[in-house]
Amino acid sequence: MQQADVAIVGGGPAGSAAGQAAASQGADAVVVEKGVPRADRDGPGPDSTDAAGILDYWVDIMDLGEPIPERVKHRDLTAAEFVGPTEALELTDTGIDASYPNFGFTMHRARLDDWLRERAENAGAEYRVGTAVADLESDLTGVPSHTLTLRDGTEIEAEYLILADGPQRTVTGQILDRWLSSDLVDQLASRKTNHIAYQEYRRLPEELFESDRIKFWWGYMPGHTAYPWIFPNDGTVARIGLTMPIGLDLEEIENREDYRLLEPTDERIPQGSTYIERLLDRLYPDYDLDDFPIVSDRGKSGGTETYPISSTRPIESPTEANVAIVGGAMGATSAFHEGGDHVAIRTGSIAGRLAALGALRAYNTEWHRAIGDEIRRNCVFADMVRGYQPDDWDRLFGLVSDIKADGRFSTHDAVYRGFYGAKLYGEYRWRKFGYRNGRYSQVREDDYAV
Repeated sequence: MQQADVAIVGGGPAGSAAGQAAASQGADAVVVEKGVPRADRDGPGPDSTDAAGILDYWVDIMDLGEPIPERVKHRDLTAAEFVGPTEALELTDTGIDASYPNFGFTMHRARLDDWLRERAENAGAEYRVGTAVADLESDLTGVPSHTLTLRDGTEIEAEYLILADGPQRTVTGQILDRWLSSDLVDQLASRKTNHIAYQEYRRLPEELFESDRIKFWWGYMPGHTAYPWIFPNDGTVARIGLTMPIGLDLEEIENREDYRLLEPTDERIPQGSTYIERLLDRLYPDYDLDDFPIVSDRGKSGGTETYPISSTRPIESPTEANVAIVGGAMGATSAFHEGGDHVAIRTGSIAGRLAALGALRAYNTEWHRAIGDEIRRNCVFADMVRGYQPDDWDRLFGLVSDIKADGRFSTHDAVYRGFYGAKLYGEYRWRKFGYRNGRYSQVREDDYAV
């Protein structure tokens, strides 16, 4: 049986950051990654996907200690556009002070994963890629310890366990089933609460390619925080995709005729590829679909990828059992802002460092301190727009366009723009107050029966 100080399940951004942080503090850390192939990666790696990219202040949240290499980046960004059925909004400033000089950047996700792995291995962490966790046993008598049995028969025993297996929580679910009530476990079920995302790598005509901005269309398709997007990559290649809740029933959609990517003949929610074709047809009516060819050597498979996104509020960890849950597995990533690498990396780093120092009991306090403002804000915004119809998005974008200055928006200014602005500002403040002191967490540490 292999002995380790820290065992980490999952080799994505959170797991790699945990391995790097633990090894940098002198711990014997091993990262277990089942490994999946990608068309644009040599060899198996994390089941990763290209999300929107990294915003300026996200760089500071990650706290990597060194710049992200240029080879990881695709495009520096100057703006984000949010398009409603009749109103549109352009933001050229995130409104949060940041050290990064531009609005943000899009990136090559596989290269980010590979770079994070290099950092971890250079620090001394061991990677075991190509085998998954088949069983997990925990002994909580005396000093807690955890034994992982891998599918290749290897057993790894570690004092500290960091779970970074993403929003599907394949291994994390075993811990939750053992130590949480069935009601709480049911609330975290990935098939009920997660979103599903689909995207295609397509080459755009040069005259249509916008290299400096990411774009989102809200109110075009049904579902809470459901929207299509276009993100610029290298050359004139863009990722065109969408996110939507899992298991959405078309029969339950109100005012379905208001959603521009639905058609009267639809008998069920369209597939992702159908949504993308309809979006391109609506945006560029003078072009044919053949003018936007799929680039087959990108993404997971043939220029396409499908992946889950966490849509639960974050959960605290059972640190009394020497267990930390990080990144997507803890619900720190979000379908609302289409990204989560920044909070995944930060939570992984915190957990790895504290485990190596024998101080994992401080993990929940530390991650709240480090990313609490970001999580709290996203939870509030996601709650506020729940149930929005297409006309609600138009009204919101119209309000923000009216009051923003120099590409920057202050929620406080909304109160001076009539009843709707005051109501919006009041709701934001009230919901934010309700989530004070970490109350945005869906599971608190005391909920675990450890």
